[in-house]
Amino acid sequence: MLANYDDAQDLTQETFLRAWNKRESFKGDATLRTWLYRIATNACLDFLEKRNNRIPVPSELPDPGSELPYLQSYPDRMLPEDPQESVVARETIELAFIVAVQHLPPRQRAVFILRDVLGWPSSTAADALGLTVASVTSAVQRARVTMRAQLPGRRLDWRSPATHELSDVERGVVKAYIDAHERNDLDGLTSLLRDDVRFAMLPDPGTVVTTAEDAVEGWVAGGLFQPGHDDWRGLATTVNRMPAAALYLRTSGAAGYRPFAIAVLHVVDGKIAELTGFGSTDEPWPGLPPTL
Repeated sequence: MLANYDDAQDLTQETFLRAWNKRESFKGDATLRTWLYRIATNACLDFLEKRNNRIPVPSELPDPGSELPYLQSYPDRMLPEDPQESVVARETIELAFIVAVQHLPPRQRAVFILRDVLGWPSSTAADALGLTVASVTSAVQRARVTMRAQLPGRRLDWRSPATHELSDVERGVVKAYIDAHERNDLDGLTSLLRDDVRFAMLPDPGTVVTTAEDAVEGWVAGGLFQPGHDDWRGLATTVNRMPAAALYLRTSGAAGYRPFAIAVLHVVDGKIAELTGFGSTDEPWPGLPPTL
């Protein structure tokens, strides 16, 4: 619903608080699960109404495919351990899917998640959202059309296999990407990129470039690989079910390496076709060491 790890954590707590404060209203007419999902959905809808008043909706952005200022990566290490819940999370955690969902109006988004992600019957989804079955059916049909239009052409379906593991090629590209940083090897880094690579650095809008040359020129112009920004270490990881490199930088005089960015890679035929970078914050990345 929110495409943001921190916001999702906050709204989970808000859901529990609302449930506790409204516990007397639970009469058993619906299952506890349906009652909690109704509370969670309303909490998210309230939050989205406030956020949309501050941030343009995706359709108003120059490039809605990538420029979502609130988009955050989701560490695979934080996926649920419960097998049933893990299947749901792994099928719908890819960045392409998360971004596509953001193009749905909030209430339509809620209907789509309940119906097509969680697999709820229309009657149960309608009960949870306080809608009619007819309106749920109409909303999910419209949502499916939008999702098909927004997902990359390479995807035949929005679902990805729950058992997806990184291929040897993907692991090799991540290792080479990290090695190039640690050796300050710009030529080696460039060789990993497709000529038509798509690069975006979030949460900063306006950083999308679509050629390898532009991407590398941007990194150099930004001071990377130059004194003070040339001492790198990296860790291979996975984010949103995609190969990723967590990059740590040691600046002059610093004792250790601090988080700098997470590069989420989409690898096609051994080359990086899409690179989405998430800048570091003052807080440690979930599941990764705060320093090296």
